[in-house]
Amino acid sequence: MSDKPRYSRISDILDLAIFMSSKIQGVTISEIAQRYNVSRRTAERMRDSLTNIFPQVDEIETDDSQKHWGFINYSISNLISFTPKEIANIEQLQRRTTNKEMKEELGKTVEKLKSLNRKHALPLENNIELYMQTEGYAVRQMPQYKISLETLEVIREAVQHSKMVTGIYHDKDRLIEPLGMIYGEKIYLVAKEKAKGDGIYNYLLHKFENLQLTDELFDKGDFDLQKYTNLSFGVYHGDILNVKLLFCPELAEEASKFNFHPTQSGKWNDDGTYLVNFKASGSREIIWHVFKWGGGCKIITPKSLQDEYREYLKENLYNY
Repeated sequence: MSDKPRYSRISDILDLAIFMSSKIQGVTISEIAQRYNVSRRTAERMRDSLTNIFPQVDEIETDDSQKHWGFINYSISNLISFTPKEIANIEQLQRRTTNKEMKEELGKTVEKLKSLNRKHALPLENNIELYMQTEGYAVRQMPQYKISLETLEVIREAVQHSKMVTGIYHDKDRLIEPLGMIYGEKIYLVAKEKAKGDGIYNYLLHKFENLQLTDELFDKGDFDLQKYTNLSFGVYHGDILNVKLLFCPELAEEASKFNFHPTQSGKWNDDGTYLVNFKASGSREIIWHVFKWGGGCKIITPKSLQDEYREYLKENLYNY
């Protein structure tokens, strides 16, 4: 691993200050080294340089065995500003979301960011508009579901403080333990249900009615939302499949640059085809995705996925 040249150090130190300030528990030397692609010794020098500039940086006590460094009772907000491109990126997200309440919340976020940059308001607006004019997005056909901001806030507080939630789902009263939300074409609530034991389920958030926060606490254990989502191809969970997809030479280059799954690996073959391998559950979403590639993508393994794909094609062709 090679360290960056010295000319980039000042910008890295300022970025480190923002990075460190954004973490309640501070950051470790390993996290600094990984973020800036430097050696551990250089990461330590970066921390030392920061402490020379900001005496408020100190070791933070955590339950972790590693040492964490962060700001103690100090804010660097006066050093932070937002570029027109950063604000334009959020405005683009606001345009793309199909959730009315989320669109409203993102709009208010943009207003707050612009108010923080009030000193440079006119050039900021002009530059944001320039970015917005040069970037567009394709219209996506998908259903829109009404989820209130109040519902989102109930779930967020429940997840943050490990509080149970009551609500009606499929005309049945539920007592659930929210573990997180997965955003896709729909918003799914990942949760345990008191009456169902220790199983983890995905619920369509828009189908809940009368969600209410309770004072009853639950134990999340060692649940990790990112690890959980990495188990599936989409949002459906089931048996883990060892999937191999073969792409024809015409699609191989595009497939080699495509992000299919966090566990994926790829291999070029002598005939110009490209083989993608990943492990995930969610067979139905996998075959939906394979279908998008057309005849240039073949399922090599597992056989069960091949059979399910054939049945899927037969069912849909039968209607014509």
